[in-house]
Amino acid sequence: MTVKVSPKYQVVIPEEIRRQVDIKAGMEVSVLSKDGIVYIIPVKSLEEVSRSLARKFGKFDPKSTRDKTDREF
Repeated sequence: MTVKVSPKYQVVIPEEIRRQVDIKAGMEVSVLSKDGIVYIIPVKSLEEVSRSLARKFGKFDPKSTRDKTDREF
């Protein structure tokens, strides 16, 4: 998929790609380059990431992942 760069160096992210990575109007994205490739990465809050992981893997309780001896001093 290709897009044109405007005279102001702006690009439009195609709708299909926006849907795939859940980019909404007004969201922040990080723009990085490495080895001549430009990456556009959606910036998500910790809460958004937590909700997404909970939907996929179930609710996470960090206290249940530690041994009881780890909590004793």
